[in-house]
Amino acid sequence: MIIGIILVVLVLIVFYFISTQRSLVNLEENVNNAFANIAVNLNSRWDALKALANAVKAYSEHEYQTLLDIIDKRNAVKNANDVKEGEALLGSALSRINAVAESYPELKASELYTKTMDSINDYENKVRISRMVYNDSVTKLNRAVKMFPTSIAASILNVHPKEYLSTDEAKKDMPDLEFR
Repeated sequence: MIIGIILVVLVLIVFYFISTQRSLVNLEENVNNAFANIAVNLNSRWDALKALANAVKAYSEHEYQTLLDIIDKRNAVKNANDVKEGEALLGSALSRINAVAESYPELKASELYTKTMDSINDYENKVRISRMVYNDSVTKLNRAVKMFPTSIAASILNVHPKEYLSTDEAKKDMPDLEFR
């Protein structure tokens, strides 16, 4: 009788461990997917910025080359620091484009420029949403990893809390892309 109870308890522990492992894998994959979506949206935004640089080319060859240099500095997004560095580079590029647009009113009036700025704004919104989804996914994983008894299985499986994406205090909002 005692052997039967011990076997039932062991079977329950094994099933709990398997269930917990599957849950942690699911949560980790959600975090990885959310981060991949951020990378995709950031790359799309950079592609739109490159199209905008091409629109600037007709007005200022120097600024065009400077923008291409900034765009070439972007790196693959692998962690939260890469996202922050990319945001800083993007801010620099957008401020340069803003300066060129102020100098060339006909640039601001061009259809290509307007459409490209609209697409950059659209991608910026997608990046914001992707960041929120990522942070929500990280919250779910971190809660599971830190809560008992899942924390025991997480430590055995080498699953650790993930880092949240944060916004620099200096850059709470996207730069103003509306050119007046």
